[in-house]
Amino acid sequence: MIQIRNMQKHFNVGTINEVYALKDINLHIKESEFVTIIGTNGSGKSTLLNAGAGSFLPDEGTIEIAGDDMSRKKDFQRATHISRVFQNPYMGTAPLMTIAENLHMAYMRTRKSLPKISLTSALRSQFQEEVRQLEMQLEDRLDTVIGTLSGGQRQAVTLLMAVITKPRVLLLDEHTAALDPKSAAQVIRLTQKFIDQSKLTAVMVTHSMQQALDLGDRTIMMHKGQIIDDISRKEKQRMTVDDLLDKFAELRKTERLTEDVLASLRREYA
Repeated sequence: MIQIRNMQKHFNVGTINEVYALKDINLHIKESEFVTIIGTNGSGKSTLLNAGAGSFLPDEGTIEIAGDDMSRKKDFQRATHISRVFQNPYMGTAPLMTIAENLHMAYMRTRKSLPKISLTSALRSQFQEEVRQLEMQLEDRLDTVIGTLSGGQRQAVTLLMAVITKPRVLLLDEHTAALDPKSAAQVIRLTQKFIDQSKLTAVMVTHSMQQALDLGDRTIMMHKGQIIDDISRKEKQRMTVDDLLDKFAELRKTERLTEDVLASLRREYA
């Protein structure tokens, strides 16, 4: 479903703030596969997701989705293939419009005709049943302005908006990080439910080691713009959070050792 080959991305090229954000990324994600991504701050997790979404174009390399080359297409040109949920519950919705109106926009997003001013009774009934799945007692509140909802409620509706047209790819960018633990657990449960129901191909960036272990078919570990590990479901089942943390600790230990050796060599041969 997703094939990334030799992807490279620099930011602030030619300045003292130049950053090598993605380095020679090669990644294949099969249809209906759910992949989680973890890594240190600045490791390239969200940058990789942004590259897939078309938020920027890569300096080098290609990305294909369902056999279509998306490498030079911008985000709006990928909208028929990709849906996305952001970390901030207040992104991805129109806050002054109602739940029904937001769902209607999402429903019409991949259609060639423009949304009608009014919703049909049939569509309202459909949206009511869709919202009922959230188990947040919002199905009888479709005329509620979405900006008045709590963060957890709004993120759940945003997630529903993302999957309502059954996209080829669902991108989740730390979509529970800004929620309280109870709301985060509910949104994660809904995430797994929707992915399973529609057999979606999904990529989720997370800072939660427990989420990385509990969710998905594979976990990708990133560091300094590179993929440094690809952990299978079978391997994850034998791991604990401490095991994942040990991987990062070993990485930092190796880097410090390398820096110490280089410093020693510089002193010796200066």
